[in-house]
Amino acid sequence: MSDTSEANETSLDRKNLEFILDIPLQVTVELGRTKLLVKDILQLNQGAVVELTKLAGEPLDIFVNSKLVARGEAVVVNEKFGVRLVDIVTPNERVEKIL
Repeated sequence: MSDTSEANETSLDRKNLEFILDIPLQVTVELGRTKLLVKDILQLNQGAVVELTKLAGEPLDIFVNSKLVARGEAVVVNEKFGVRLVDIVTPNERVEKIL
């Protein structure tokens, strides 16, 4: 392959990548889950505690467009909550979740 064709492919790759960089994605961080009856939800008030399926200290699940992509831990940055990624889900793990 010549240098010119390699440069053209690299330029095309950049243009293709730039095309997708502005696509919005929905990122969700999940602390845990629970199921409640409507009557139980209606009885919730300020200060109520809802028990979740995960234990304290377990990694948080990070989803992009409803697909699990990573796990992380909660952090505080400039008085706001954030998530530090501690594990990226491999493609094999994603396939296993589907099956």
